[in-house]
Amino acid sequence: MKATVDKELCIGCGVCESVCPEVFQMNDEGLAEAIQGEIDQADMENAEQAQTECPVEAITIE
Repeated sequence: MKATVDKELCIGCGVCESVCPEVFQMNDEGLAEAIQGEIDQADMENAEQAQTECPVEAITIE
């Protein structure tokens, strides 16, 4: 599975990075971005939690 962040929706709150830094990071613009490639199975639960906790629903995992 892969994660993506909709940069049009992201408000840069940092919740995703704090919940799952293995998958999400903040870029130079202060917005979140997801790692490239597949999410490790060990990180999947935290990645899904980050998706759930995103206040603007900018994260998609598929």
